[in-house]
Amino acid sequence: MTSIEIGLIGLACLIFAICCHIPVGISMAVVGAGGYLVLTGNLSGMFSLMGTEMISTLSNHEFSVIMTFILMGGMAGVARLSSDIYRLANAWIGHWKGGLSIATILGCGGFGAISGSSIATTATMVKIAMPEMEKRNYALELSTGTLAAGGTLGSIVPPSIIMVLYAVQVEEFIVDLFLAAILPAILSIFLFVIAVRVYLLIFPDNAKRAERSSWRERAVTTKNNWASVSIIVIVMGGIYSGFMTVNEGASVGLILTVFAALVRRTLTRESLSSTMRSAVGSIALLYIIMTGANIFTYFMTLSHMPSALVDWVISLGLSPIMVIWTLVFMYMALGAVFDSIAGMLLTLPFVFPLVTGLGYDPVWWGIVNVMVIEIGMITPPVGINVFVLKGLRKDIPLGTIFRGIIPFLIANLVALTLVISFPEISLWLPRLLK
Repeated sequence: MTSIEIGLIGLACLIFAICCHIPVGISMAVVGAGGYLVLTGNLSGMFSLMGTEMISTLSNHEFSVIMTFILMGGMAGVARLSSDIYRLANAWIGHWKGGLSIATILGCGGFGAISGSSIATTATMVKIAMPEMEKRNYALELSTGTLAAGGTLGSIVPPSIIMVLYAVQVEEFIVDLFLAAILPAILSIFLFVIAVRVYLLIFPDNAKRAERSSWRERAVTTKNNWASVSIIVIVMGGIYSGFMTVNEGASVGLILTVFAALVRRTLTRESLSSTMRSAVGSIALLYIIMTGANIFTYFMTLSHMPSALVDWVISLGLSPIMVIWTLVFMYMALGAVFDSIAGMLLTLPFVFPLVTGLGYDPVWWGIVNVMVIEIGMITPPVGINVFVLKGLRKDIPLGTIFRGIIPFLIANLVALTLVISFPEISLWLPRLLK
């Protein structure tokens, strides 16, 4: 049996294990270690591989930034910064037709710049924005679609936890990924706003205008938003200017969110304990997934499957852009049934060598990868953001939510097409600031 055949059997075993609901990280670690043992026959080497990869993941300096961003996002919720950002957007544009939906999208983008997580963004904004839209008789399709889709901005708006994971796995600079994401993030937000406006041209009765805020109310709201704006400016400005490393920026952001919670007296023993428990659980899960992914990647490399895949695709004679679109459709299908992070880490050993072998920029592919994952988060039948919303509002039918995300799904596809067709949208800033 050749090494490639062993690799194929290992991949089949991994898919079977995941279908049996064995945790993805454990599945990848067990299959990767078992495949290494079959290929080498070295039992002590297998245990050494598992120990080495675990220590390597735990001691990875760049990966530690994820812990800080997760804690920062949790403390931002305790400090109620998300509600500040939403109120600021609502005060200035809430009186527009569909203004609450647009304010929700902007609020999701702003909170995504603090939390770095789509799930956290969705869960937080549902509690804040949904009651306001219901109060003003917004159609459930529009309000739920806005929240589920707007929550995905937590993935594309830097700092993004998924971007950090990608950068660590492919050994690219995290700051380059963050810079590359700025224009695609702005593009996504702009197209979401257009989606709301077009939707209301077709269904004008599905949203009512809110009352216009007075200039005094706007001034007070803007003044009260000092904490969230300051944190975003200090952290991202410090990172992009080179004054702070990503780890230092995340640490400063965590300190500032804790300070904001203390000033507002929202940091209690209970809220601190709850935030820490949630963060520790998320961090532990990510470490298990990363360790398993590294072991599985080592096995795949040893089996020569990635290089064989590259050679096979090149032999088909497809144009590079056709290969990219084939991968995009594969990720859309994968995102409909797999967790987004697991899907990315599972496929990187095969996809990354293929994309770079075709001459594409790894930073550009990272942004495309994240945007496809963003689409997968609201794509049936899974769509993790949809189920987060459904879990918080069990009275709303899933069909209503999925119908509501259609305009935003189209907007996401347009944004993705533009970034694929014009790579400079994502690569211009990193090249400009190098």
